[in-house]
Amino acid sequence: MKRLPEYLKRPIIDTEKTKTVRHILKNRCLNTVCENARCPNKNECYQKNTATFLIMGNVCTRNCRYCNISASHPLPLDLKEPEHVAEAVRDLGLKWAVITSVTRDDLPDGGAEHFANCIREIKKLTPETKIEILTPDFKGDKKALDTVIEAKPDVFNHNIETVRKVFKTARPQGNYNISLGVLKYVKDRSSIKTKSGLMVGLGEDFDDIKAAFDDLMNAGCDILTVGQYIQPSKQHLEAAKYYSPDEFEKLKQMAAEAGFKNFQIGPLVRSSYRAAETAGVKL
Repeated sequence: MKRLPEYLKRPIIDTEKTKTVRHILKNRCLNTVCENARCPNKNECYQKNTATFLIMGNVCTRNCRYCNISASHPLPLDLKEPEHVAEAVRDLGLKWAVITSVTRDDLPDGGAEHFANCIREIKKLTPETKIEILTPDFKGDKKALDTVIEAKPDVFNHNIETVRKVFKTARPQGNYNISLGVLKYVKDRSSIKTKSGLMVGLGEDFDDIKAAFDDLMNAGCDILTVGQYIQPSKQHLEAAKYYSPDEFEKLKQMAAEAGFKNFQIGPLVRSSYRAAETAGVKL
């Protein structure tokens, strides 16, 4: 594993607020991507009483080579989970809730109805809360996408994760065109804001990144996030490069030139980092 530059390191800070967030999540038997994907921004977000809920378990049916979430045979859905997520949103006093999931190719609808139920339960319990979802590709199934669209989240996020050139290496069970198609379908079928993100440092160059930005813009994507890939363990893909802070400034310029007005780009940016701010919403 390459030595991590200092600007990619975050100290571990535990406070009463972070303990409170963890207690609420544990009490509701909920997973977060913050813990399962070893997010470097976990403590900052917990300090602000925010967390990204990971629904449908913590075991994925796909084995992406960059991801720290386990890949195996998942358990059946917890049908009470949508209620528990809504209760945690209420207990945390969230004005902006982010919900993501593992990929569940074992389910006929990929878990689309479960996403919709989470959205409906949050709206029922705290109707003022804005909801951002980060979904798998549902294999491009339009019926599944319609199920989620009809529940009316405020932001529909689906990450392409990386550029076309290295997509199959990083995501052997995914499809770059299907991911773009998901974003385009949601944009064509609704007024919901769409969002996507990618990691850099997996072997791409600036031309590859520019092409990905253009592809996302052509798919009608409204919001963009870009962050540095950090290898979770020796079993995962090795980082080919650590982009410097100056190079991240260049990426910001490229995003603006591609036409993005709402973006969050930086070494430690992850897809749900400062989500409301990135969407241009003042809470």
